[in-house]
Amino acid sequence: MTRTGYHHGDLRAALIESGLQLTQVGGPEALTIREATRRAGVSPNAAYRHFADREALLRAVASAIQDRMAARMLEPATTRSSAQSRARSQLRTVGLGYIEFALDEPGWFAVAFFGGSDLSTLNGDGVAPPFRALVDALDAMVDTGALQPDQRIGAEWPCWAAVHGFAELALHGPLRGTPRHDLEALAQRTVDCIIAGLAQ
Repeated sequence: MTRTGYHHGDLRAALIESGLQLTQVGGPEALTIREATRRAGVSPNAAYRHFADREALLRAVASAIQDRMAARMLEPATTRSSAQSRARSQLRTVGLGYIEFALDEPGWFAVAFFGGSDLSTLNGDGVAPPFRALVDALDAMVDTGALQPDQRIGAEWPCWAAVHGFAELALHGPLRGTPRHDLEALAQRTVDCIIAGLAQ
């Protein structure tokens, strides 16, 4: 087993790293205070200086996972010729990045939204990082004229439902076991349909 270790009082970060290791394969059920502290090389009681209980540690791990998910969703999109095309490409990258993260990291995906955390796992501006990526992409659509302001109202939710629903179908539903190449093609179609619908 990998030990994360810590030094100079960085136990909180070491416990989160232990939690990331445990949940990457095992999902939220794999995280226990005892195993996280064992990997960090400390006694279980040491964890309670930083986390009130397992749920608090799980929330911190979920927050770290959401940061990683948002980074995937914000990978640079292909440059396009017009501002509107760049905005559409940004939204497409956000949607596909969400699905790709779920497919690549199903254990972490389970923690990010079902392991004691949801959109209430907030960063400094009061919005979960993956949700912020979506909001910013939709706002860019409006700013460039690719989306009318009246169509922007509440647009987060059909977008989120589409990519989250697709991820669930791929991981736990009738698309489970579908070859990755086929899943990627279906994911692209799903995201493109949502963007086309918004732009009408």
